[in-house]
Amino acid sequence: MSLKGKVIVITGATSGIGKALALEAARRGASVVVSGRNEERLEEVRAQIASGGTPVHAIRADVSKEEEARRLIELSAQHMGGIDILINNAGISMRALFRDVDLEVIRQVMDINFWGAVYCTKYALDHVLKRKGSVVGISSIAGFKGLPARTGYSASKFALHGFLESVRIENAAKGLHVLLACPGFTASNIRNTALAADGSQQGESPRDEQKMMTAEEVAGHILDAIENRKRTIVLTREGRLTVLLSKFFPAWLDRLVLKHFAKEKNNPV
Repeated sequence: MSLKGKVIVITGATSGIGKALALEAARRGASVVVSGRNEERLEEVRAQIASGGTPVHAIRADVSKEEEARRLIELSAQHMGGIDILINNAGISMRALFRDVDLEVIRQVMDINFWGAVYCTKYALDHVLKRKGSVVGISSIAGFKGLPARTGYSASKFALHGFLESVRIENAAKGLHVLLACPGFTASNIRNTALAADGSQQGESPRDEQKMMTAEEVAGHILDAIENRKRTIVLTREGRLTVLLSKFFPAWLDRLVLKHFAKEKNNPV
């Protein structure tokens, strides 16, 4: 399936993977609706896409709020004449031990990462089904393996997996394509904006992002997977190895993961 002429709605499109997805989708000939909470950055992305002559519309929305998610989908369908592909990319991370974290932090992570995808998918589903299009969830290795100091983040991604797999099965005979994309560690700002135990933003990445896959590379792989209607993609060798080892050596992998995350700068582990 070519993306040329398709209408793609992308949440969390103001930076990182979401922005890269929007720019690459436009380059491939898709009409794009970009959404996010930061109005200034949203306008920058819209203007960058529009400068290339691609149809684009920007809608500010906080998808953790059901009414804003509904409005985003309704306006997208209205302005673009329908929706072919919904990419649930909006997300936030956290970094704190469960015993230390304010439970409001976990609620906030779940509201954005899980409920944001539920709300948008709920209101977009009929539009996408009409065109036998795609619903995409940008997930993580944390959706396959619980990660230390990321209880809320891992929970949100496990929930996203179960939700979208159920949606896939329910609509298997209706031509709906559902993709779970798990990028692995990516050079983006998600770690900089990750929530600490008290809900404040972390402010800096605990990892060397120069060694990671770029957001642009990840976007290319995800859009390729949409065009080829793949079910699941796991990017990076480290990510694929983690998924494999979790099936056959779970206890050993627990120790390996703990040791790996303990090397992070200022780690709470």
